[in-house]
Amino acid sequence: MRANRLLGAALAELNLVKYEELTAANDRLLELAAAGDLRQASLLAILAYEQKALREEDVIHNVLDEHGLGAVDLRSYDVPEELRKGLDLGACWATWSVPFDLEEDYYFIATAYYLSPAVRAHWEKKYGKNIIWLATSMDIIADFLDRQQAERDEAAKAAAKTAAEAAAKTTAKAAADAAAAKPKA
Repeated sequence: MRANRLLGAALAELNLVKYEELTAANDRLLELAAAGDLRQASLLAILAYEQKALREEDVIHNVLDEHGLGAVDLRSYDVPEELRKGLDLGACWATWSVPFDLEEDYYFIATAYYLSPAVRAHWEKKYGKNIIWLATSMDIIADFLDRQQAERDEAAKAAAKTAAEAAAKTTAKAAADAAAAKPKA
């Protein structure tokens, strides 16, 4: 929620949204959060896609032009296994940001929420100051996180199947051993 509040303040300060639009979006954000829909509880999504008070592209262009960030499309990016395994999907959803590469102690983070100081502070606390920030859209972040969740779900399903098969073999062997050990009458 803090990431959203500070993003809203930044958007208003940059005159990308009006105070009334921000107030209405904050009310909607609280509704979504109260309903437990944390994935949809995004101030930027509400402003851009529900209210149409701003265009997400305008926010991205501001970040590129005023803050000197580059842009990245994660849809075709091969994220290293060590980063994918350690990825906190909840934190990524909450901050609309994804660490996607590591080169010589520099973390590359794609974000749709760069304008929120809380987002930057979260990742800097986790990784230190060696972060290269890149802008991206919420759709690209969501697609990436959905793929990561699907991979984790598939791996968990495969692990459960393997464990069930191993348990069945162990049970069958124990039954066979018990039958073989039974004295014949």
